[in-house]
Amino acid sequence: MAFENLSDRLSQTLKNIAGQGKLSESNMQDMIREVRFALIEADVHPEVVSSFISNIQEKALGQQVLSALNPSEMVVKIVNDELIEILGETQEDLRLISSPAVVMMVGLQGSGKTTSSAKIAKYLESQKDRKVLLVAADMQRLAAVDQLKILGEQVDVEVFSLAAGTPQEVARQGLAYGRDHGFDTVLVDTAGRLHIDEELMEQLEDIERIVKPDEILLTVDAMVGQDIVNVALGFKQRLQLTGLVVTKYDGDARGGGILSVRSVADVPVKFVGTGEKMDELELFHPDRVASRILGMGDILTLIEQAQQKMDLEAAEKSTERMLSGQFTLEDMLLQLDQVSRMGPLSGLMKMLPGGKDLMQSAKMDDEQSRQQMNKTKAIIRSMTLEERSKPNIIRASRKHRIANGAGVSTTEVNRLLSQYEKMKDQMRLLSRFMR
Repeated sequence: MAFENLSDRLSQTLKNIAGQGKLSESNMQDMIREVRFALIEADVHPEVVSSFISNIQEKALGQQVLSALNPSEMVVKIVNDELIEILGETQEDLRLISSPAVVMMVGLQGSGKTTSSAKIAKYLESQKDRKVLLVAADMQRLAAVDQLKILGEQVDVEVFSLAAGTPQEVARQGLAYGRDHGFDTVLVDTAGRLHIDEELMEQLEDIERIVKPDEILLTVDAMVGQDIVNVALGFKQRLQLTGLVVTKYDGDARGGGILSVRSVADVPVKFVGTGEKMDELELFHPDRVASRILGMGDILTLIEQAQQKMDLEAAEKSTERMLSGQFTLEDMLLQLDQVSRMGPLSGLMKMLPGGKDLMQSAKMDDEQSRQQMNKTKAIIRSMTLEERSKPNIIRASRKHRIANGAGVSTTEVNRLLSQYEKMKDQMRLLSRFMR
Protein backbone atom coordinates (compact mmCIF):
# COMPACT_ATOMS: atom_id res chain seq x y z
CA MET A 1 0.00 0.00 0.00
CA ALA A 2 1.26 3.48 -0.87
CA PHE A 3 2.34 5.52 2.18
CA GLU A 4 1.84 2.50 4.45
CA ASN A 5 4.90 3.19 6.64
CA LEU A 6 4.07 6.88 6.90
CA SER A 7 0.42 6.09 7.62
CA ASP A 8 1.34 3.69 10.45
CA ARG A 9 3.72 6.19 12.04
CA LEU A 10 1.44 9.24 11.77
CA SER A 11 -1.66 7.34 12.89
CA GLN A 12 0.14 6.12 16.01
CA THR A 13 1.50 9.59 16.76
CA LEU A 14 -1.94 11.18 16.51
CA LYS A 15 -3.47 8.40 18.63
CA ASN A 16 -0.90 9.18 21.33
CA ILE A 17 -1.91 12.85 21.23
CA ALA A 18 -5.60 11.92 21.45
CA GLY A 19 -4.82 9.87 24.56
CA GLN A 20 -3.41 12.85 26.41
CA GLY A 21 -5.79 14.27 29.00
CA LYS A 22 -4.60 17.79 28.26
CA LEU A 23 -2.32 19.11 25.55
CA SER A 24 0.68 21.15 26.56
CA GLU A 25 3.50 22.76 24.64
CA SER A 26 5.72 19.89 25.79
CA ASN A 27 3.66 16.98 24.44
CA MET A 28 2.87 18.95 21.28
CA GLN A 29 6.60 19.29 20.68
CA ASP A 30 6.91 15.52 21.12
CA MET A 31 4.18 15.04 18.48
CA ILE A 32 5.90 17.42 16.06
CA ARG A 33 9.21 15.59 16.52
CA GLU A 34 7.52 12.26 15.74
CA VAL A 35 5.91 13.73 12.62
CA ARG A 36 9.33 14.97 11.47
CA PHE A 37 10.84 11.48 11.95
CA ALA A 38 7.91 9.93 10.09
CA LEU A 39 8.42 12.22 7.09
CA ILE A 40 12.18 11.63 7.02
CA GLU A 41 11.66 7.84 7.17
CA ALA A 42 9.21 8.15 4.28
CA ASP A 43 12.01 9.70 2.18
CA VAL A 44 10.25 13.07 1.87
CA HIS A 45 12.38 15.84 0.33
CA PRO A 46 14.20 17.91 3.03
CA GLU A 47 12.65 21.17 1.78
CA VAL A 48 9.17 19.70 2.13
CA VAL A 49 9.89 18.30 5.59
CA SER A 50 11.15 21.69 6.77
CA SER A 51 8.15 23.58 5.38
CA PHE A 52 5.63 20.99 6.63
CA ILE A 53 7.01 20.96 10.18
CA SER A 54 7.26 24.76 10.29
CA ASN A 55 3.60 25.14 9.31
CA ILE A 56 2.43 22.42 11.72
CA GLN A 57 4.45 23.97 14.54
CA GLU A 58 3.05 27.43 13.97
CA LYS A 59 -0.57 26.25 13.92
CA ALA A 60 -0.45 23.43 16.48
CA LEU A 61 1.30 25.45 19.17
CA GLY A 62 -1.15 28.32 18.88
CA GLN A 63 -3.27 29.17 21.92
CA GLN A 64 -6.42 28.37 19.90
CA VAL A 65 -5.44 24.71 19.74
CA LEU A 66 -4.07 24.31 23.26
CA SER A 67 -7.20 25.82 24.79
CA ALA A 68 -9.73 24.14 22.49
CA LEU A 69 -12.42 21.82 23.84
CA ASN A 70 -11.14 18.97 21.66
CA PRO A 71 -7.53 19.92 20.84
CA SER A 72 -6.52 16.48 19.51
CA GLU A 73 -9.15 16.73 16.74
CA MET A 74 -7.82 20.15 15.81
CA VAL A 75 -4.29 18.72 15.59
CA VAL A 76 -5.50 15.95 13.24
CA LYS A 77 -7.22 18.59 11.08
CA ILE A 78 -4.03 20.69 10.95
CA VAL A 79 -1.92 17.69 9.85
CA ASN A 80 -4.60 16.65 7.33
CA ASP A 81 -4.78 20.15 5.83
CA GLU A 82 -0.99 20.38 5.51
CA LEU A 83 -0.85 16.98 3.78
CA ILE A 84 -3.48 18.15 1.28
CA GLU A 85 -1.48 21.34 0.74
CA ILE A 86 1.75 19.56 -0.21
CA LEU A 87 -0.06 16.91 -2.28
CA GLY A 88 -1.72 19.57 -4.43
CA GLU A 89 -4.95 20.70 -2.73
CA THR A 90 -7.33 19.78 -5.57
CA GLN A 91 -7.66 16.90 -8.03
CA GLU A 92 -6.50 17.94 -11.50
CA ASP A 93 -8.05 16.22 -14.47
CA LEU A 94 -6.84 16.48 -18.04
CA ARG A 95 -7.46 19.76 -19.87
CA LEU A 96 -8.39 18.71 -23.39
CA ILE A 97 -9.20 21.81 -25.42
CA SER A 98 -7.82 21.43 -28.96
CA SER A 99 -9.58 19.60 -31.76
CA PRO A 100 -8.32 16.97 -31.71
CA ALA A 101 -6.87 17.27 -28.21
CA VAL A 102 -3.37 15.83 -27.91
CA VAL A 103 -1.84 14.06 -24.91
CA MET A 104 1.91 13.40 -25.14
CA MET A 105 3.30 10.63 -22.92
CA VAL A 106 6.95 10.88 -21.86
CA GLY A 107 9.17 9.10 -19.35
CA LEU A 108 12.22 6.96 -18.74
CA GLN A 109 12.39 3.43 -20.09
CA GLY A 110 10.76 0.90 -17.79
CA SER A 111 8.52 3.42 -16.05
CA GLY A 112 5.34 1.88 -17.46
CA LYS A 113 4.70 4.61 -20.02
CA THR A 114 3.23 2.44 -22.80
CA THR A 115 0.92 0.57 -20.43
CA SER A 116 -0.15 3.88 -18.86
CA SER A 117 -0.92 5.24 -22.34
CA ALA A 118 -3.37 2.39 -22.94
CA LYS A 119 -4.90 2.79 -19.46
CA ILE A 120 -5.48 6.51 -20.00
CA ALA A 121 -6.97 5.82 -23.43
CA LYS A 122 -9.40 3.37 -21.80
CA TYR A 123 -10.22 5.91 -19.08
CA LEU A 124 -10.93 8.66 -21.62
CA GLU A 125 -13.19 6.43 -23.71
CA SER A 126 -15.11 4.79 -20.85
CA GLN A 127 -15.27 7.69 -18.36
CA LYS A 128 -15.10 10.79 -20.57
CA ASP A 129 -16.83 9.50 -23.72
CA ARG A 130 -13.86 10.47 -25.92
CA LYS A 131 -12.86 8.84 -29.21
CA VAL A 132 -9.15 8.13 -28.72
CA LEU A 133 -6.37 7.29 -31.18
CA LEU A 134 -3.13 5.85 -29.79
CA VAL A 135 -0.01 6.82 -31.78
CA ALA A 136 3.01 4.49 -31.53
CA ALA A 137 5.89 6.99 -31.74
CA ASP A 138 8.34 4.93 -29.66
CA MET A 139 10.63 3.71 -32.43
CA GLN A 140 13.56 3.23 -30.05
CA ARG A 141 12.62 0.23 -27.94
CA LEU A 142 12.29 -3.16 -29.60
CA ALA A 143 8.68 -4.37 -29.74
CA ALA A 144 7.32 -1.09 -28.31
CA VAL A 145 4.99 -0.66 -31.29
CA ASP A 146 3.79 -4.28 -31.05
CA GLN A 147 3.21 -3.86 -27.32
CA LEU A 148 1.02 -0.80 -27.88
CA LYS A 149 -0.94 -2.63 -30.60
CA ILE A 150 -1.63 -5.52 -28.21
CA LEU A 151 -2.69 -3.14 -25.44
CA GLY A 152 -4.82 -1.21 -27.93
CA GLU A 153 -6.71 -4.40 -28.76
CA GLN A 154 -7.23 -5.09 -25.04
CA VAL A 155 -8.82 -1.67 -24.44
CA ASP A 156 -10.51 -1.56 -27.88
CA VAL A 157 -8.68 1.60 -29.00
CA GLU A 158 -7.22 2.04 -32.50
CA VAL A 159 -3.43 2.32 -32.77
CA PHE A 160 -1.66 4.32 -35.52
CA SER A 161 1.85 3.18 -36.46
CA LEU A 162 4.35 3.24 -39.34
CA ALA A 163 6.59 0.36 -40.38
CA ALA A 164 9.53 2.77 -40.66
CA GLY A 165 10.28 6.44 -40.15
CA THR A 166 11.37 8.84 -37.44
CA PRO A 167 9.33 9.33 -34.24
CA GLN A 168 8.70 12.91 -35.38
CA GLU A 169 7.20 11.69 -38.67
CA VAL A 170 5.06 9.10 -36.88
CA ALA A 171 3.71 11.80 -34.57
CA ARG A 172 3.00 14.17 -37.48
CA GLN A 173 1.19 11.55 -39.57
CA GLY A 174 -0.63 10.16 -36.52
CA LEU A 175 -2.04 13.58 -35.68
CA ALA A 176 -3.14 14.08 -39.30
CA TYR A 177 -4.76 10.62 -39.33
CA GLY A 178 -6.61 11.38 -36.11
CA ARG A 179 -7.88 14.70 -37.45
CA ASP A 180 -9.00 13.18 -40.78
CA HIS A 181 -10.78 10.21 -39.19
CA GLY A 182 -12.86 12.01 -36.57
CA PHE A 183 -10.87 11.27 -33.40
CA ASP A 184 -11.28 13.96 -30.74
CA THR A 185 -8.23 12.80 -28.73
CA VAL A 186 -4.79 11.71 -29.94
CA LEU A 187 -2.52 10.09 -27.37
CA VAL A 188 1.14 9.93 -28.45
CA ASP A 189 3.40 7.31 -26.84
CA THR A 190 7.02 8.48 -27.16
CA ALA A 191 10.37 6.78 -26.63
CA GLY A 192 12.14 6.52 -23.28
CA ARG A 193 15.75 6.06 -22.23
CA LEU A 194 17.50 4.53 -19.25
CA HIS A 195 18.46 8.08 -18.27
CA ILE A 196 17.77 11.64 -19.40
CA ASP A 197 20.06 12.49 -22.34
CA GLU A 198 20.33 15.21 -24.97
CA GLU A 199 19.21 13.02 -27.87
CA LEU A 200 16.02 11.99 -26.07
CA MET A 201 15.17 15.56 -25.07
CA GLU A 202 15.74 16.97 -28.56
CA GLN A 203 13.47 14.28 -30.01
CA LEU A 204 10.75 15.05 -27.46
CA GLU A 205 11.08 18.82 -28.07
CA ASP A 206 10.61 18.19 -31.81
CA ILE A 207 7.47 16.13 -31.18
CA GLU A 208 6.13 18.80 -28.80
CA ARG A 209 6.54 21.45 -31.54
CA ILE A 210 4.86 19.20 -34.13
CA VAL A 211 1.77 18.06 -32.18
CA LYS A 212 1.37 21.08 -29.84
CA PRO A 213 -0.03 18.92 -27.01
CA ASP A 214 -2.75 20.01 -24.59
CA GLU A 215 -1.12 17.77 -21.98
CA ILE A 216 2.40 16.38 -21.51
CA LEU A 217 2.28 13.61 -18.92
CA LEU A 218 5.46 12.25 -17.36
CA THR A 219 5.28 8.61 -16.27
CA VAL A 220 7.35 7.82 -13.16
CA ASP A 221 7.83 4.63 -11.17
CA ALA A 222 6.83 5.09 -7.50
CA MET A 223 9.51 2.60 -6.49
CA VAL A 224 12.34 5.04 -7.36
CA GLY A 225 11.34 7.15 -4.35
CA GLN A 226 12.94 10.57 -4.07
CA ASP A 227 14.34 10.28 -7.61
CA ILE A 228 10.80 11.09 -8.85
CA VAL A 229 11.59 14.73 -8.04
CA ASN A 230 14.88 14.67 -9.98
CA VAL A 231 13.26 13.07 -13.04
CA ALA A 232 10.39 15.58 -12.98
CA LEU A 233 12.80 18.51 -12.71
CA GLY A 234 14.93 17.13 -15.56
CA PHE A 235 11.97 16.80 -17.96
CA LYS A 236 10.42 20.09 -16.86
CA GLN A 237 13.55 22.00 -17.86
CA ARG A 238 12.96 21.03 -21.50
CA LEU A 239 9.22 20.34 -21.84
CA GLN A 240 5.98 22.00 -20.73
CA LEU A 241 5.03 19.23 -18.30
CA THR A 242 1.42 19.37 -17.15
CA GLY A 243 1.23 16.34 -14.88
CA LEU A 244 2.57 13.03 -13.61
CA VAL A 245 1.35 9.45 -13.94
CA VAL A 246 2.73 7.44 -11.02
CA THR A 247 2.98 3.70 -11.70
CA LYS A 248 3.38 0.88 -9.13
CA TYR A 249 1.66 3.24 -6.71
CA ASP A 250 0.63 0.52 -4.25
CA GLY A 251 4.13 -0.96 -4.24
CA ASP A 252 5.81 2.02 -2.56
CA ALA A 253 5.27 1.81 1.20
CA ARG A 254 7.15 5.08 1.84
CA GLY A 255 5.71 7.49 -0.75
CA GLY A 256 8.19 10.32 -0.10
CA GLY A 257 8.68 11.11 -3.79
CA ILE A 258 4.94 11.52 -4.38
CA LEU A 259 4.64 13.74 -1.30
CA SER A 260 7.52 15.92 -2.49
CA VAL A 261 7.11 16.33 -6.24
CA ARG A 262 4.29 18.89 -6.28
CA SER A 263 6.02 21.22 -3.84
CA VAL A 264 9.54 20.93 -5.26
CA ALA A 265 8.93 20.54 -9.01
CA ASP A 266 5.49 22.23 -9.15
CA VAL A 267 4.08 19.38 -11.24
CA PRO A 268 0.78 17.81 -10.10
CA VAL A 269 0.16 14.07 -9.91
CA LYS A 270 -2.86 13.41 -12.16
CA PHE A 271 -3.08 9.61 -12.27
CA VAL A 272 -1.78 6.66 -10.27
CA GLY A 273 -1.49 3.10 -11.53
CA THR A 274 -2.63 0.62 -8.87
CA GLY A 275 -2.04 -2.66 -10.71
CA GLU A 276 -1.33 -4.32 -14.05
CA LYS A 277 -4.93 -4.58 -15.30
CA MET A 278 -6.13 -1.96 -17.77
CA ASP A 279 -8.78 -0.61 -15.38
CA GLU A 280 -6.36 -0.28 -12.46
CA LEU A 281 -5.83 3.45 -12.88
CA GLU A 282 -7.10 6.12 -10.48
CA LEU A 283 -7.37 9.87 -10.55
CA PHE A 284 -5.16 11.40 -7.86
CA HIS A 285 -7.25 13.14 -5.20
CA PRO A 286 -4.99 14.93 -2.64
CA ASP A 287 -7.73 15.14 -0.01
CA ARG A 288 -8.56 11.44 -0.29
CA VAL A 289 -4.89 10.44 -0.18
CA ALA A 290 -4.37 12.57 2.95
CA SER A 291 -7.38 10.84 4.53
CA ARG A 292 -5.92 7.40 3.74
CA ILE A 293 -2.52 8.39 5.16
CA LEU A 294 -4.15 9.38 8.45
CA GLY A 295 -6.12 6.12 8.61
CA MET A 296 -9.48 7.80 7.98
CA GLY A 297 -10.31 5.77 4.88
CA ASP A 298 -11.48 6.84 1.44
CA ILE A 299 -15.21 6.25 1.11
CA LEU A 300 -15.63 8.32 -2.08
CA THR A 301 -13.12 6.25 -4.07
CA LEU A 302 -14.73 3.06 -2.77
CA ILE A 303 -18.14 4.24 -4.01
CA GLU A 304 -16.71 5.19 -7.42
CA GLN A 305 -15.06 1.80 -7.81
CA ALA A 306 -18.31 0.09 -6.87
CA GLN A 307 -20.19 2.08 -9.51
CA GLN A 308 -17.66 1.04 -12.17
CA LYS A 309 -17.27 -2.63 -11.27
CA MET A 310 -20.62 -3.74 -9.91
CA ASP A 311 -23.81 -4.67 -11.74
CA LEU A 312 -25.77 -1.76 -10.31
CA GLU A 313 -29.14 -2.83 -11.73
CA ALA A 314 -28.89 -6.30 -10.20
CA ALA A 315 -27.59 -4.86 -6.93
CA GLU A 316 -30.46 -2.36 -6.81
CA LYS A 317 -33.11 -5.06 -7.32
CA SER A 318 -31.48 -7.20 -4.65
CA THR A 319 -31.38 -4.24 -2.25
CA GLU A 320 -35.08 -3.52 -2.85
CA ARG A 321 -35.95 -7.12 -1.98
CA MET A 322 -33.78 -7.03 1.12
CA LEU A 323 -35.26 -3.75 2.37
CA SER A 324 -38.75 -5.11 1.85
CA GLY A 325 -37.86 -7.93 4.23
CA GLN A 326 -37.17 -10.51 1.51
CA PHE A 327 -33.63 -11.86 1.69
CA THR A 328 -32.81 -15.21 0.11
CA LEU A 329 -29.63 -17.20 -0.35
CA GLU A 330 -29.78 -16.14 -4.02
CA ASP A 331 -29.46 -12.53 -2.84
CA MET A 332 -26.56 -13.54 -0.61
CA LEU A 333 -24.81 -15.18 -3.57
CA LEU A 334 -25.33 -12.04 -5.67
CA GLN A 335 -23.81 -9.87 -2.91
CA LEU A 336 -20.77 -12.15 -2.66
CA ASP A 337 -20.26 -12.04 -6.45
CA GLN A 338 -20.47 -8.24 -6.41
CA VAL A 339 -17.94 -7.94 -3.59
CA SER A 340 -15.56 -10.32 -5.40
CA ARG A 341 -15.44 -7.95 -8.37
CA MET A 342 -14.14 -5.17 -6.13
CA GLY A 343 -10.76 -6.81 -5.58
CA PRO A 344 -8.87 -8.06 -2.48
CA LEU A 345 -10.60 -7.59 0.86
CA SER A 346 -7.61 -5.72 2.34
CA GLY A 347 -7.85 -3.08 -0.39
CA LEU A 348 -11.54 -2.50 0.39
CA MET A 349 -11.03 -2.43 4.15
CA LYS A 350 -8.28 0.20 3.91
CA MET A 351 -10.78 2.55 2.29
CA LEU A 352 -13.09 2.32 5.30
CA PRO A 353 -12.45 4.48 8.39
CA GLY A 354 -10.59 2.26 10.85
CA GLY A 355 -10.72 -0.62 8.38
CA LYS A 356 -6.98 -1.17 8.38
CA ASP A 357 -6.94 -1.55 12.17
CA LEU A 358 -9.85 -4.00 11.93
CA MET A 359 -7.93 -6.10 9.37
CA GLN A 360 -4.91 -6.23 11.68
CA SER A 361 -6.87 -7.01 14.86
CA ALA A 362 -8.90 -9.74 13.14
CA LYS A 363 -5.71 -11.06 11.48
CA MET A 364 -7.56 -11.21 8.17
CA ASP A 365 -5.64 -12.53 5.21
CA ASP A 366 -6.60 -11.85 1.58
CA GLU A 367 -6.02 -15.45 0.52
CA GLN A 368 -7.95 -16.87 3.46
CA SER A 369 -10.87 -14.49 2.92
CA ARG A 370 -10.90 -15.32 -0.81
CA GLN A 371 -10.94 -19.05 -0.09
CA GLN A 372 -13.75 -18.66 2.46
CA MET A 373 -15.80 -16.56 0.03
CA ASN A 374 -15.34 -19.14 -2.75
CA LYS A 375 -16.34 -21.91 -0.34
CA THR A 376 -19.49 -20.03 0.65
CA LYS A 377 -20.43 -19.45 -2.99
CA ALA A 378 -19.80 -23.14 -3.78
CA ILE A 379 -22.20 -24.21 -0.99
CA ILE A 380 -24.98 -21.93 -2.27
CA ARG A 381 -24.44 -23.04 -5.88
CA SER A 382 -24.79 -26.67 -4.77
CA MET A 383 -28.36 -25.89 -3.69
CA THR A 384 -31.41 -26.05 -5.93
CA LEU A 385 -33.22 -22.80 -6.74
CA GLU A 386 -36.02 -23.87 -4.40
CA GLU A 387 -33.53 -24.42 -1.55
CA ARG A 388 -31.98 -21.00 -2.14
CA SER A 389 -35.36 -19.28 -1.93
CA LYS A 390 -36.69 -21.49 0.93
CA PRO A 391 -33.73 -22.46 3.14
CA ASN A 392 -36.10 -23.78 5.82
CA ILE A 393 -36.66 -26.92 3.70
CA ILE A 394 -32.97 -27.86 3.97
CA ARG A 395 -32.89 -30.86 6.32
CA ALA A 396 -30.23 -33.48 7.05
CA SER A 397 -30.35 -35.38 3.74
CA ARG A 398 -30.28 -32.15 1.72
CA LYS A 399 -27.38 -30.86 3.80
CA HIS A 400 -25.36 -34.01 3.03
CA ARG A 401 -26.07 -33.64 -0.70
CA ILE A 402 -25.13 -29.93 -0.66
CA ALA A 403 -21.95 -30.60 1.33
CA ASN A 404 -20.86 -33.35 -1.08
CA GLY A 405 -21.55 -31.11 -4.07
CA ALA A 406 -19.49 -28.26 -2.63
CA GLY A 407 -16.72 -30.47 -1.28
CA VAL A 408 -17.23 -29.32 2.32
CA SER A 409 -18.52 -30.76 5.59
CA THR A 410 -22.12 -30.52 6.80
CA THR A 411 -20.77 -28.40 9.67
CA GLU A 412 -19.78 -25.72 7.15
CA VAL A 413 -23.22 -25.91 5.53
CA ASN A 414 -24.80 -25.41 8.97
CA ARG A 415 -22.49 -22.48 9.64
CA LEU A 416 -23.51 -20.80 6.37
CA LEU A 417 -27.22 -21.30 7.12
CA SER A 418 -26.69 -19.81 10.56
CA GLN A 419 -24.90 -16.78 9.06
CA TYR A 420 -27.72 -16.39 6.57
CA GLU A 421 -30.36 -16.38 9.32
CA LYS A 422 -28.45 -13.69 11.22
CA MET A 423 -28.15 -11.57 8.06
CA LYS A 424 -31.84 -12.08 7.35
CA ASP A 425 -32.75 -10.89 10.85
CA GLN A 426 -30.54 -7.82 10.41
CA MET A 427 -32.14 -7.06 7.04
CA ARG A 428 -35.62 -7.46 8.55
CA LEU A 429 -34.70 -5.04 11.34
CA LEU A 430 -33.18 -2.59 8.87
CA SER A 431 -36.30 -2.71 6.69
CA ARG A 432 -38.39 -1.64 9.70
CA PHE A 433 -36.13 1.33 10.33
CA MET A 434 -36.39 2.32 6.66
CA ARG A 435 -40.22 2.49 6.70
